[in-house]
Amino acid sequence: MHIVIMGCGRVGSTLATNLESRGNSVAIVDQNPDAFRRLGPDFTGQTVAGKGFDRTVLLEAGIERADAFAAVSSGDNSNIISARVARETFGVSRVVARIYDSRRAEVYERLGIPTVATVRWTAHRMLRELLPIDEPEVWRDATSSVAMVELSIHPSWIGERLTSVEQATGARIAYLTRFGLGMLPTESSVVQDGDQLFVLATDDMIERVLSIAATAPEGGI
Repeated sequence: MHIVIMGCGRVGSTLATNLESRGNSVAIVDQNPDAFRRLGPDFTGQTVAGKGFDRTVLLEAGIERADAFAAVSSGDNSNIISARVARETFGVSRVVARIYDSRRAEVYERLGIPTVATVRWTAHRMLRELLPIDEPEVWRDATSSVAMVELSIHPSWIGERLTSVEQATGARIAYLTRFGLGMLPTESSVVQDGDQLFVLATDDMIERVLSIAATAPEGGI
């Protein structure tokens, strides 16, 4: 694969060297030629000095034959403009942009450009480490829109189908742990004593999901 990266900061340089070590062809763009020093002496990919949303610069980096494009500079505007140019002008199929402003990230996700909202994601990860150990969240996606939480199930749910838990809570069961082993649920799976259930939900759902799971199901005892 040929991959073009815009931004040779810590993230961009690390991404470039990792991709190259996996046998990919890499071209990295940055306005500051001194930034390429971060790549180290072993980097054999292409370095292009210039703005990552400039057509001439992107052509020099091989954007016309690129299989993927990553915009990871320190500027939201530069990242999203270059990502849109790569997607809309050059038709690159795999495009991702790092965005610091989570509100902008949501907008660009709707435009079909995957984003990594680093500030919000990092804040949630820090909270995960700082909050008490019974904090139910165990994972969050890069846009910080969807979280995986561990459910504390009321004993009356034992024997109920997992699909019933999904219907009652509105969440989606990602997997369960039974006898120390992770399992993917099927339509016929039922809750057993000792199961640990991990579900996917958005922030506006989590409190309700946890409350319903901790309560006996309708008709239960």
